[in-house]
Amino acid sequence: MKRYILIVLTFAVCLCSTIAGPTIRWNQTYQNYFDKYKNLAIKEMQRYGIPASITLAQGVLESGAGQSKLAIVANNHFGIKCHDWTGRTISHDDDLTGECFRAYDTVLDSFEDHSKFLSGRKRYNCLFNLSKYDYRGWAHGLKRAGYATNPQYAYKLIEIIEVYKLYQYDNAKFVEPFEPTRPEITKKPTSKQNMLNTGLRNFRAFNENCYVTAHAGDTYKDIAKEVNISEKKLAKYNEQDIDKRLYEGEIVWLRKKQKHAPSEYRNRPHIVQPSESLYDISQKYGIRLKNLIKMNKKLVKRGICTNDKIRLY
Repeated sequence: MKRYILIVLTFAVCLCSTIAGPTIRWNQTYQNYFDKYKNLAIKEMQRYGIPASITLAQGVLESGAGQSKLAIVANNHFGIKCHDWTGRTISHDDDLTGECFRAYDTVLDSFEDHSKFLSGRKRYNCLFNLSKYDYRGWAHGLKRAGYATNPQYAYKLIEIIEVYKLYQYDNAKFVEPFEPTRPEITKKPTSKQNMLNTGLRNFRAFNENCYVTAHAGDTYKDIAKEVNISEKKLAKYNEQDIDKRLYEGEIVWLRKKQKHAPSEYRNRPHIVQPSESLYDISQKYGIRLKNLIKMNKKLVKRGICTNDKIRLY
């Protein structure tokens, strides 16, 4: 009898372990991801009502902390497939070989589309009846609604949230500006290149061009009014759709970009950072995207990865 009870207890412990999923331990890579994107998650929570903890946990899990192929090449941090998507796409092996996934110009676009994806589909409607503080309910609701096929998905999200205390962001009252990285301009500017103050924005010169940085929610129309350039030209110079919503600190070039970076970058390639796309790099250095692609054909054909060296000149 004792032996039978022992067997039953052992089975129960194993079953509980299976249900609870594997234990997730703290690591710096995950923490860096949360530190980098917490403000984006909070901002989306304030706009759509999705707990910031859930957004961050899904992002880090789906993107491998921004290190997955989808995240690096396509800025897709949430593993969202094409469905009714009409934008850029990328082929990626998931449950099946060569599945269609969404591709984004920036990580910001990925976070925003994740919010729209959840809020715009009926199968997730019940989640929005939950409190934004009920991350456990959201985690199990996402799994039940079919967001992921992994049977441990909800438990993984919950573990990540609790290990990294992501629930603290569900009570955030404000968002600090999300600051993208900027290229280093080591050459001291000349008098013509000095920053100009218009009272509205700061103009900066680089690579024989001039740029301003956007405020959160800006459109090209907003900036066009201030700099006296048509919004159509502004969008064309930055190789974007005219109605694109800009994020805080995004570079907006005021003239057509150059074919390459300044001469001092002749032997100074750019090292690709996590979640960085070729478009991001082209904007940082004021280079036309098609020219940047031509200079890096082999890497583009393979798909750029973190720590790749991108030729700029």
